[in-house]
Amino acid sequence: MPLRVHEFDWPDRAVIGTVGPPGARTFYLQVRSGTRLMCVALEKQQSALLADMIDEILDQLITVEGNPFSVPAGTPPELVDNDQLDPVEEHFRTGAINLGWDPTTAQVVIEAYPLADDDAAFDDAVRMLAEDSAPEAEMLMLRMPVGTARAFANRTREIVGAGRPACPICGYPVDPDGHICTRPEV
Repeated sequence: MPLRVHEFDWPDRAVIGTVGPPGARTFYLQVRSGTRLMCVALEKQQSALLADMIDEILDQLITVEGNPFSVPAGTPPELVDNDQLDPVEEHFRTGAINLGWDPTTAQVVIEAYPLADDDAAFDDAVRMLAEDSAPEAEMLMLRMPVGTARAFANRTREIVGAGRPACPICGYPVDPDGHICTRPEV
């Protein structure tokens, strides 16, 4: 099966943002380079974990003697991006995400793969047998320098935290129209 890689190296913009009101938000990883724009949907938990893991990588790299990759401790002010998402056209819903570090270019690397749908995979396999062809698989590969990665992680944490507040009793999100829960047993 051929693999189509949507690669963004040193993009003009790479952010996670949302569409919709709290409680019904859809999270998107949006990347732009020149006129090329790509949006992939992901889960809130994937977004939060991605931000945490990026910061973990950067925090480990900053401890290397002499900080040879010039990893900033915080978000450089010139890289703060609080703008809304560009117009969203979802390319695919993300399933697996790989996160890595490329020391040759001093970049954080994110690979996002489409969510595997068993029914769709079965239908594709049947079609391949009938047509004697393989559907094209795809992925998003994003390479970000360390400052951009730090800004990406910071914005992502802010976006994730801007949702519905947590109930102080049960910890589940509180809807705007109210919330009913019971105290946990002690």
